[in-house]
Amino acid sequence: MPTVFIFFGFRFMFYSNDHEPVHIHVFKDGCEAKFNVTPLTLEYNHGFKKQELVIIESVIEENTEVIIERWNAFFKKS
Repeated sequence: MPTVFIFFGFRFMFYSNDHEPVHIHVFKDGCEAKFNVTPLTLEYNHGFKKQELVIIESVIEENTEVIIERWNAFFKKS
């Protein structure tokens, strides 16, 4: 499970056998959410509060290019 980055305890990662579209899983304190990156959409949320989702979304928005670059590098896409 490659970790892209950790921000305020939120772990942003993807699974080594993930599939397109480019998306990111976020974990913290037993909670998990999955977001598609472009367009930014919440796929599911298991336990995060609304204010936590707002923080997560803003981190993804600010780091979209990094997430896509890491996705492409890991899955050997150009």
